Formats: sequence, structure tokens, C-alpha cells
Amino acid sequence: MSKVIISGGGTGGHVFPAIAIADAIKLLEPGCNILFVGALGRIEMEKVPAAGYEIKGLNISGFQRKFTWGNLIFPFKLAESMLKALMIVRNFSPDVAVGVGGYASGPVLKIANSFGIPTVLQEQNSFAGVTNRLLAAKAALICVAYDGLDRFFPKAKILFTGNPVRKDILDNIIGRTEAKGLLGMNQNKRTVLVFGGSLGAKVLNEAILSNAEALMSLKDLNIIWQVGKIYYNEYKNCSLANHPDVKILPFIVNMDVAYSAADIVVCRAGALTISELAVLGKAAILIPSPNVAEDHQTVNAMSLVKKDAAMLIKDNEAKEKLVGELEILLNDDNKRKSLEENIKYFGRPDAAIKIAAEILRIGKKEHS
Repeated sequence: MSKVIISGGGTGGHVFPAIAIADAIKLLEPGCNILFVGALGRIEMEKVPAAGYEIKGLNISGFQRKFTWGNLIFPFKLAESMLKALMIVRNFSPDVAVGVGGYASGPVLKIANSFGIPTVLQEQNSFAGVTNRLLAAKAALICVAYDGLDRFFPKAKILFTGNPVRKDILDNIIGRTEAKGLLGMNQNKRTVLVFGGSLGAKVLNEAILSNAEALMSLKDLNIIWQVGKIYYNEYKNCSLANHPDVKILPFIVNMDVAYSAADIVVCRAGALTISELAVLGKAAILIPSPNVAEDHQTVNAMSLVKKDAAMLIKDNEAKEKLVGELEILLNDDNKRKSLEENIKYFGRPDAAIKIAAEILRIGKKEHS
């Protein structure tokens, strides 16, 4: 029976692929013992147990590029996390350790390497994260979702697998007519889905509201507008929110239904979101967040734009350009269908299974 540690997290873009990999490992080897290691206080400490897996937390956080008081205690947190990671790895004694990026994967995979335990990295973005770059030299395998990652990692270790996508997204896709019915949308109108992640995105919300009149003048249009929990009270009573063809939501519980209803998606360019759009073949207008490390969302988006697989609007141009770009897609069926087909290049519905199989192979190889 194999034993696997999966470490990392910090954002949904790290955590949900990690859970998808764990589910795939269990599918291939039901008796496999899987332990997660995350950072205390981060999203993984809630989402991983909810998915049915055990998780242990490290008191670790990132080192900020500008001076903060938190940076002064960073060395102590790192030393404490290394010690706890040492105890976890020694006690669990995994056959293989997997890092998905994020603070916690650094100490865990460093300790695993020191014990001679093989390590596998999963890089979700087209611009590799700092932790994965530091761990790459000793990794047995690095699973990637974009071309060109050999500028960060040893080419011989790279395997193009695509990003794992949440099982509910893959399993629950329904027809557009049924999805619109469930959402109470007009069946005779095309549907635009706008979302900015679970918390929402202020720039996307402002771009929609400031163009309310122009948007509703576009012919035959439904809008599913996920504003985010923190913005819902601010926007729920605005004129656009009360329009009969607009559905305003604080949070979308059933993303599969929203995706199924949508003809066009307007969203950020996180790795997880792009993977979902790609697997489902959705025409998308991406507005990358500038508030992420190394501006990696823009790099993600440009990887698609270069293959004519998505449209891109800069964050600071969203108000000015969104309606025009939407109008192009709504009026040009050939352009929209071309985006739908081209984005599928980045979609790998079997990514989780492929990564899981490699993890188990590497773990068994160590004992053969």
C-alpha cells in the first residue's frame, strides 16, 4: 500500500488541483494512504478535511518583497515549520512527496529530499512559482500545464499534463437549455457569465456597473453576475441588478450550472479558472489581476492569446473596453467558435489521472 504526502496551498488555485490529484490517486489505488500538509489559517485547512482527507498545518507564511514587521519573524516561522515538517515526514514515512506550490510545500519537500524520498511538483501557472523553482533541481518529475516552462525547470524533468480540474465541473455539465432553466434565465437570449473568484473582483464589478446602460442595449443578452460576498450588499440594489435578464449573486455554488449556461465568460486569468474554461471549451474575455506574484495571470492569459484561444483586456482598461470586446464576440459567431475550439488545446480532462499515475509509479519505483 502506497503512502503519499501532498503539500502546499494558500489559494484555491493550488488547493483544488491538489484535491483532484488525491481523488485520482484513490481511484487508481483505493488503499493508498494520503496525508496533506498545509499552512495554518489558509484555505486548505478548511477545504481538504471537507474533501475527506487528513491535513496537518505548518505555521508558515510568505516572505514579503517589501519591508513588513512579519518579515522579522519569518526566519523563526521557517525554522519551526522545518522542524514540524521533519517530524511529519519521519512519522508518516511516505513513498513520494508531492508539492503543488504555496508556502507549506517548501519545508515538506526539502525534508523529503533530505530523507531520499522522491518528490513530484505540479506547477499550475505559465510563470513558475518561487517555491517550485527552488525545489525543481531535486524533483523526480515536474507536471506542467503550459508550454515554455523549460525556462524555469530542467527540460528532462517536465511532463505536460495540463491542470487537474474539480471533479464536479467535469461530471455535472448539462445542456445550455437546462442550465438556463435552473438559473431562471431567458431561453431566447445568449448568456454572459461574469465572475471574479469567490471574493469577487472590484474592477470587474465596476466595469459592469459603469457600462450598465450599454450592456443592456446589446441585443438579446442575459448576464450572470457574481459580484463576490464582500461586494454583494453594495451592488444588490443597483439598477442593473434589478433588470429581469440579470442574475446577481454573491457566490456561485454550482459553477457547473453557470458554465453550462454561458456563451461567453468574463473573468480573471487564474490557472484553475483557465483550466476549467479549456476543458469546457468556453469563449472567454480574460482580465488578469495585476495583484499577484510576478503578474503571472497576464502571462497565463498571453499563453492563450498567442494561440487565439482567448481575448485579453488589461485590468486598467476594463471599463473602457469590455463592452466593445463583448459586442465583437456576440456579433461574430465564427470568432466565438474559433475561441471555443482553440482553448481546448489547454484542456486536459484526464490531467489528474495522468499526474496520479506518475506519482504512484515514482513511489513504487523507489521500492522496486
